[in-house]
Amino acid sequence: MRTRLLTILLFLLLASPASASVSWVVEGHGFGHGVGMSQYGAYGYAKHGKGYRFILGHYYSGTSLRQLTAPRIVRVLLEISPEDVGFSGASSACGRALDPNRGYEAYRAGTSVKLRSAAGRPLAACGRRLRAAGAGTVEIAGTTYRGALEVVPTDSDAGSLNTINALPVDQYVKGVIANESPPSWPQAALRAQAVAARSFALTGGIGGNGFDLYNDTRSQVYGGLQSETASTNAAATATKGQVLTYGGEIAETYFSACSGGHTESVQNVFFGPAVPYLVGVPDPYDYYCPLHDWTLKFSGPEISRRLDAYLDGQLQRIAIAKRGVSPRIVSAQLYGSGSVTTIRGDELAAALGAYDRWMTFRKVE
Repeated sequence: MRTRLLTILLFLLLASPASASVSWVVEGHGFGHGVGMSQYGAYGYAKHGKGYRFILGHYYSGTSLRQLTAPRIVRVLLEISPEDVGFSGASSACGRALDPNRGYEAYRAGTSVKLRSAAGRPLAACGRRLRAAGAGTVEIAGTTYRGALEVVPTDSDAGSLNTINALPVDQYVKGVIANESPPSWPQAALRAQAVAARSFALTGGIGGNGFDLYNDTRSQVYGGLQSETASTNAAATATKGQVLTYGGEIAETYFSACSGGHTESVQNVFFGPAVPYLVGVPDPYDYYCPLHDWTLKFSGPEISRRLDAYLDGQLQRIAIAKRGVSPRIVSAQLYGSGSVTTIRGDELAAALGAYDRWMTFRKVE
């Protein structure tokens, strides 16, 4: 997990699709959605002596660095558990004093949660939520987390439980940074990641049943205490309580692995309104990224098969209808043997297994 970003990129490079009979060559740039901070670009700026304030100001135009005035709690969904949730390290739960050295279980009873010992002895009825806390950490299903455990019945499944870690955002960030940026990177890059992770955590809430964030790439990759490192914790501590703001509100700080040399404006990627601080900017040091440039190759039947859901007949030509500022594809036209259809850039990239939407197409005759 500590080198997750590098591991994923190297795996993707080795696993790039190719065909013995090539009819289409796709040349592309970048990895991810391309909005906000480019992590490899931030690494490059840090390597060239720029501090984290400069890095954040470059990728999030017009934002200000501010200090939180009070502690903020975030709630992270760890798992939707179909079974009982085991935990230890807690000194209290549901109004009962517990032995931190013993194991306990949260289990579902209808629409409520109950507490029992690991040996099965009933201890307390907790109502709609069980909360278990100890001396700063709690062990949940064998993994140690800062903060507390919260368990609520899952709305969509009559028998399952939402297993949630509730903790201060500064502690949460410590469990994120090493999963999003290699710990060996310069402190300036890690500190920029810390501020971005903290700001995103407080703005990217998904309004779940008892939780604000996922523990994976749907929000940010969060691994708890076991994923922390000395260098990434130092970055979190050095930026404690710092967030980016715009117009007095915390900024939604999207980031992705690498931009291919230019980030993209948010409306061209997520198809919502324009955001003043999420505009495309040049990314001069993104060349450090292994997927700064990449190539995919397909046979004619293969590319038609991949695009089958959007294509009428066999693919003859791809025409780009609109590009963003980077220039990632916003929409394109697929000229099939039957008719012409329109496809969005995200749909096109996903269908082809491309790493980003910044693509050009060449048909080999």
